[in-house]
Amino acid sequence: MKVLMCASEVYPFAKTGGLADVAGALPAALGDEGLEVKVFMPWYKGMKVGKKVNDEWGVIPLQKNVEVICIRNDNYFFRDGLYGTREGDWPDNLDRFSFFSKKVLEVAQRLKFKPDVVHVHDWQAALIPAYLKTVHKDGFFSKTKSLLTIHNLAYQGVFPKEQFSRIGIDQRYFSTEYFEFYDKVNILKAGIVFADSVTTVSPTYSRQIQAKEFGCGLEGVLQQKKDRIFGILNGIDYNVWNPKADTFLASPYESSTLHNKKENKFSLQKELKLEQSNQVPLIGMVTRLASQKGVDILIEAIPSFIKEYQLVILGAGDKKYEDKILALGKTYAKNMVVQLKFDERLAHRIYGGCDFFLMPSQFEPCGLSQLISCKYGTVPIVHHTGGLADTVTDYMEDPKKGNGFVMYQYTAAELVRAVKRAAFVFALPEWGALLKRIMKLNFSWKSAAKDYIKRYKEC
Repeated sequence: MKVLMCASEVYPFAKTGGLADVAGALPAALGDEGLEVKVFMPWYKGMKVGKKVNDEWGVIPLQKNVEVICIRNDNYFFRDGLYGTREGDWPDNLDRFSFFSKKVLEVAQRLKFKPDVVHVHDWQAALIPAYLKTVHKDGFFSKTKSLLTIHNLAYQGVFPKEQFSRIGIDQRYFSTEYFEFYDKVNILKAGIVFADSVTTVSPTYSRQIQAKEFGCGLEGVLQQKKDRIFGILNGIDYNVWNPKADTFLASPYESSTLHNKKENKFSLQKELKLEQSNQVPLIGMVTRLASQKGVDILIEAIPSFIKEYQLVILGAGDKKYEDKILALGKTYAKNMVVQLKFDERLAHRIYGGCDFFLMPSQFEPCGLSQLISCKYGTVPIVHHTGGLADTVTDYMEDPKKGNGFVMYQYTAAELVRAVKRAAFVFALPEWGALLKRIMKLNFSWKSAAKDYIKRYKEC
């Protein structure tokens, strides 16, 4: 089977979030299952592309039957941000990603790569199913099916209707049946309509987005397609996330050498200038500072628990949240450290050195951090939503299978209660057994890859 995968970011070449992790790891897992996969992405500023074919694209071989093809346009992609700056999105994003989508199909033809399935991710690549069903409905791609994966429905690619002509699709498709969305152009909506199949990154999220609360205005479109919508839980790449071989850690460890984990805690506390103590629970959070991630209730909750525990927050995002979190960090400097940046090294050290990992997300399509934290024996504290609901069971409800602590209401008070319940268990003799058990959980990409292959065959 031949698969053309298309994403706006692919780890380790370009990354702003979990989309890149999926687009980097899933093709390799599909390749291991015997599929031939070509992954298309933009050629961004600063990327090192191993083999420059010409001025239009370059190639990065990943493994025998998997390669990344980078589409080049320096005017569009040689910029400091993938989608924009802190001030907002690039105003020509529709031009950038419609060019990218058209070019992907053009290059595939020039390479004589005729895929059985085109698998696209999020709105930046969601024009491709539309092109396949309109511009390319006859000819080279006439038998090619398409699958769209929605990583976060909140990001839809909405533009003024005056820009529709730039897409290169007949004006008659600007209608409520296809692209039109409250008198604007909605790229993700069109992708949902035109794709042969739609997946989300967890089973619970696939159900949630068909209801008004999480549907972001597209619940009606999704309900119409409910028989073709499936949830496939993301995996994690254990070549990247493995405490036994993690070079960022002060002391590598695994479930049988769990005593070494405390050395990572001491090292992290020392680096952050926190009191070095194994008795005080150390809570970590690596996140985008945005309302989706529960930052609003976290800000409200911190004063109620911070004097008893230690907290480190790594991430950047909305300035209003950055300012409030930074102010709290200064007020509670003895117990709280804030790093407003993305830092791969420190992220790994937080996973390895903390006792708990905090994810109070308002909604979470899948979440990778709770899966990573389990591998590192860092117990997740989460809100019961999306992929968090699919992967974390409350320890106090089920001590034999529980792998974290769950808040069932999205409030600051519930967040404080979850943290205090977690800290209570931290002091119990059973703590070590819990860590050993969660470190043995397997969230690899192998099972997810098989689920995707099934969906490809049924497109």
